[in-house]
Amino acid sequence: MRTLLIGLSLLAATLPALARAADAAAVQTYMSNPQIMGLIDKARADRKGDAPMVAEPILLLAPYRAQLEYRPGNAPAALHEKDAELMVVLQGAGTIVTGGKLVDEKRSNANNLSGASISGGAAQTVAVGDMLIVPANTPHQVIPTGGAPIVLMTLHVPQPAAGWPPAN
Repeated sequence: MRTLLIGLSLLAATLPALARAADAAAVQTYMSNPQIMGLIDKARADRKGDAPMVAEPILLLAPYRAQLEYRPGNAPAALHEKDAELMVVLQGAGTIVTGGKLVDEKRSNANNLSGASISGGAAQTVAVGDMLIVPANTPHQVIPTGGAPIVLMTLHVPQPAAGWPPAN
């Protein structure tokens, strides 16, 4: 949890211009550990039937949004064409498969694809405190293990503008 707060604090510290320009009503740059634990309870309660994932917002500093993902079951694989995705394991354990090819690929929306699973990806076992970044255009799937949900903090990171980082 401390790793999550330090990482998000560093992100917020590097984006002061965005913070000033953002609408105050749409900015939330801090959430305490007890509040995050309460979100896990909320996600558990908000789960409909056997839904494989419930997402709850954590922090918002446009264009960034951190969310809690409560994952009690295998959700479809995904691919984000324009965003990288940072994942931090808050509770539980699992396997995150990255790379390979989406099986039964379908377009979810203008920037995202989904699939039933991944063929030929690399599996990474993860547990509390582990972090993973999935580059844009990379299939990925989170699979809980150990009979309990895996809970993640995820942060979608848009591709940087052309010319970034600037040359020295």
